[in-house]
Amino acid sequence: MDDGTMDVAEARYELVISVDARRSGEYDDVDKPRMRARIYRVLEAAFTHAKVARDAVHMEDRGDGVLLSVAGRIAVTRLLGLWMVEVHESLRDENRALRVPLGLRVGMHVGPVRHDGRGISGRAVDLACRLADSPVARQLLDAERADLVLVVSQSLYEDVVSSGGKFIEPARYSSARLELKEGAVTAWFHLPGRPAPAVPLGAPPPAGTATPEREEAAAEATGPDVPDDDTDQDGDGRTGTPGVRYTVHGDMSQHRDNVYQQPVHIGRTTGGAGPRKD
Repeated sequence: MDDGTMDVAEARYELVISVDARRSGEYDDVDKPRMRARIYRVLEAAFTHAKVARDAVHMEDRGDGVLLSVAGRIAVTRLLGLWMVEVHESLRDENRALRVPLGLRVGMHVGPVRHDGRGISGRAVDLACRLADSPVARQLLDAERADLVLVVSQSLYEDVVSSGGKFIEPARYSSARLELKEGAVTAWFHLPGRPAPAVPLGAPPPAGTATPEREEAAAEATGPDVPDDDTDQDGDGRTGTPGVRYTVHGDMSQHRDNVYQQPVHIGRTTGGAGPRKD
């Protein structure tokens, strides 16, 4: 879609689609062009089968993916429904012959888009890219061993997905809160052909970070605290030893400041045989 003559100040509401390849950095210089060719084959075949006119689609190469915007005259439901089905099927066809399958993360959002001679820009573009690149999208693709994950914005889910439609099943989406550079947002995740995914939890806190679970585990491992001051804890006149903790697997006796006038046996005698040690 060539919008070079459009006034840059004008913004048109369009569907923005960001497509990223899984672990693109692991492809070497020989395999990367092949990976890129597969992405384009998948997307273009899907547009053909979904009957989306090529002049309604703007495409920008992103090295390890593609950034697209679709003109407002094309129903968003067709892209969320039939087009996504065709993307999934084309991707599965490509992956049948691959030892390491190609995985795609797709982010979608509708909003104002500005075109110039070099491409598209706007907050809608930024959000679609952030959704596709989000940690949750990456984790889901790996955890579910899936070929494809779709992430849509909260507004797109509410305005379009939630109403359903041909090949659009809102019950198969799961939401998660994402912390993006621009702030926190809610996004909806979908694995085509599968039930609503179990959205993975965030990464565990760094080592040494106090959490209720860790404090509880530590208490179970060490047992109750032994007082480390010289106070009468039991009300019987006895005091603890400062800074001392004990783990006892048998009898224990504690002796402090004692003066013995003759040999004294400390401990227990077992077995009856053998010499007694004083």
